[in-house]
Amino acid sequence: MSDVTISEVDGVRCLHLGTKWVQGAMRLAAPDALELEYVQQMMMWTLFSLRPQRIVQLGLGAGALTKFCYRHFPDAHVTAIELNATVITTCEALFGLPPNDDRLHVVQMDAMDFVTDSANRAAVDVLQVDLYDEQAQAPVFQSVEFYQACADCLKPDGMMTVNLFCDYPDHGVNLEAMSHAFEAVAWLPEVHDGNVVAIAFKKAPTVDFDQLYLRASDIQQGIGLPAKSWVDGLQRWMQGA
Repeated sequence: MSDVTISEVDGVRCLHLGTKWVQGAMRLAAPDALELEYVQQMMMWTLFSLRPQRIVQLGLGAGALTKFCYRHFPDAHVTAIELNATVITTCEALFGLPPNDDRLHVVQMDAMDFVTDSANRAAVDVLQVDLYDEQAQAPVFQSVEFYQACADCLKPDGMMTVNLFCDYPDHGVNLEAMSHAFEAVAWLPEVHDGNVVAIAFKKAPTVDFDQLYLRASDIQQGIGLPAKSWVDGLQRWMQGA
């Protein structure tokens, strides 16, 4: 299992798996905020649902998404699946991850084991997937079988967001695999640090961009995320599709 290392620059604490690659970040002055742009984009499912009952994160990172969902969606059960036990203890000690309770469950296990467990079939509203090893060259799982298992975990109107930090051929591999498992897949333009965030819908939504912009305004006022930029990105995606 990879060693966990920490760096701090300009008030931002970062988690690494023994390499230069950042696996998560937290601004010390705002520990519950989402510091990285791509991590903010992983929340774009809020454009389509504001009342999930169960949110699952595959890959804990520095705990940012897990903390954010736990604090801003008090009616939801939040689960994080993380293989590396040291990542979990580091997040608890240095990144403000709360202890497990009746709504929060951080579990040490393999993400593939979670999505293929029959107990999780059709049980999840939102799945957030950010799975990388210490080299961070491509997602750990990027097969049709993995994404089909993810889809199987979702309720009929469930959604998945995925961080794709990889070379362009692997972008295509992942997006093609998702398209076999989900009715609709879209993605945002690449952010400055090289990440592309995709959203996959188990059931294709009806998209009204006027309504999405209204929803984006509510999101920005309610939980402080730049949701209008996500709608802009989805419009650019649709025009290029």
